[in-house]
Amino acid sequence: MPCSRRFILKSTAACVVASAIPGFATKATAAPDLARLDALAQAELVRKREVTALELVDAAIQRIDQVNPKLNAVVTAMFDRARKAARKPLPNGPFAGVPSLAKDVNDYKGVRTTFGSRLFADNISTKTEPLLAAYDRAGIIFVGKSNTPEYGFLPTTEPLLLGPCRNPWNTEHSTGGSSGGAAAAVAAGMVPFAHANDIGGSIRIPASCCGVFGLKPSFGRIDLGYADISGVMVADHMETRSVRDSAMALSITEATGRKAAFAPIGYVSGPGSKKLKIALTMDNALGASPAVDVKAAIERSAKLCADLGHEVIPAAHPLAGDHQIIEAYIALFATDAAALVKLARKRGFDPSSVLEPWTLDNAAVFEKLPKDAVQKALAYRQEIVRRLDAFFAKYDAWLTPVVDRAPPKLGEFAPTVPYATLRERSLAYASYTALHNFAGTPAMSVPLFWNDAGLPIGSQFSAARGGEKTLLELAYQLEAAQPWAGKYPPVFAG
Repeated sequence: MPCSRRFILKSTAACVVASAIPGFATKATAAPDLARLDALAQAELVRKREVTALELVDAAIQRIDQVNPKLNAVVTAMFDRARKAARKPLPNGPFAGVPSLAKDVNDYKGVRTTFGSRLFADNISTKTEPLLAAYDRAGIIFVGKSNTPEYGFLPTTEPLLLGPCRNPWNTEHSTGGSSGGAAAAVAAGMVPFAHANDIGGSIRIPASCCGVFGLKPSFGRIDLGYADISGVMVADHMETRSVRDSAMALSITEATGRKAAFAPIGYVSGPGSKKLKIALTMDNALGASPAVDVKAAIERSAKLCADLGHEVIPAAHPLAGDHQIIEAYIALFATDAAALVKLARKRGFDPSSVLEPWTLDNAAVFEKLPKDAVQKALAYRQEIVRRLDAFFAKYDAWLTPVVDRAPPKLGEFAPTVPYATLRERSLAYASYTALHNFAGTPAMSVPLFWNDAGLPIGSQFSAARGGEKTLLELAYQLEAAQPWAGKYPPVFAG
C-alpha cells in the first residue's frame, strides 16, 4: 500500500514567542509565525535564548501536521529522533536548532530511505551520507524525509509508492521534481529550508514551480562524499525561502583543501557592486519557445536587471541546433534505470512489479544503445563544458527560463504516461536546466514573478563554473528589488 495514502502525522502543540526579525517578522507572536522566518532568523532566536531548539522542532512538527495531509511533501517522519537531537547540547553552527528535511534519495542512518521506489519500500539506511552529516554538524535538525519521484528520474514528484506531492499554490498542479517534496514543504512553511539535489534540474524546477529560491552549485563545489555514478553532473544543496539561507548553507558545505574544485567563496552576505553583462536567451537549444506567460516573466526579469544597472544582451543559445545533447543525456540517464532493473532481478523481483513504467522503458532504451553510447556521451559532455566556458568568457551571467511552462497539472508527467509522450514532454520541459548539469555550471531559479493564475514562474540565471558568488550577489539584488518573502501560497502553515 503506498505509504502516502495512510500517512498521518501526530500533532504536537507548541506556542513560541519570537522576536521581530527585519524582513521576516513584524511582531512577537505565536508558533505559526515561525513559518514566516527563514532558517537564519530561527537560529538567531535560539542563539538569543528566546526559543529552544525543541520548541522550534515541535513547532515544525505542528506545521507539518497542519498542511502535509493536503500536500504529501513529507513521506517519512523523524520526529522522535529530532526531539532527541533538540534536547542535546547544540553544535556551534549557523543553523543550530533549525528544523529541516532530507530528500528521500539520500541515506540517513536508521531512517527509511525509499528513493521513491517500491523496490526500496522497506529499506532502512545503515549510514548517513557525508553531506547530511555536515548539516548535522551545522546544527540542522532533520524532522523528516521529503517526497521524490523514483530515483529522482522525473521532473515531477508523483511516485507510485509515495503518491503525488501537491503544489501549495494550487493542489491540482505539480511541484516539479525531483526535489518536489522539499520545495513544497518550504513554500508551505513546514520548514524554512530543505535539502535537495539536482541531476538535470531537480533543484531549480521545483523551486520555479513552488516559488522558492533554488541554487544548483557548480559540479565539485560541494564535497558530496560519493562518486558521480551516471556520468551526469549531480549537485546537492537546499531549497530556501531566502538568498542568505542558501548562501550560508553553501558556505558550510563547500569543499576546501585538496578536495576543492574551486577556491572557496565563504559566506556571500549581500549584493555586489559590479554591473554585469547578462546574456538573455528565450528559446531552448532546439529553437523552441516557452509558453507566453513564461516568456513574459523572463522579459520582466530582464527589465528588472536592466533597471538595476546591468547590461542585458540578447544572445543566441550556445548549443543552438545541436540535437546531440538529447541523445547524450538519454544515454547517461538510462544507465541508472538499467542498473535498477538489474538490481531488482538480483534481489529476486520481477522488475515490473517494483519499478515504474518510466524506469522500465528507459532501461529498455539503454539495452538497445550501442556499446559505446555512454563513452560517447561522456566525451560529448566535455564538448559542452568547452562551449559553455567560451560562452561565459563573454558574459557574467545568463538569463533563461527554468522550464518551458508554468507548473503543469498533476498527471501530465506521471510515470505511467506512455513513454514516447513522456519523453517528449520531459525533454522540452527540462531543456533549459539539464545542460548546466552537463557543463557543471552553477544555476539558480529566482522566484520573481507569478502568472495570472497565481502560479509561480522562476527565472534561471547561470554563470561560469565556480561562479556562485556572482549569482548570489545578483540574487540579493533581485530579492531586494522584487521581494518574494512576503508571498505565501493558499496552502500555508502560518
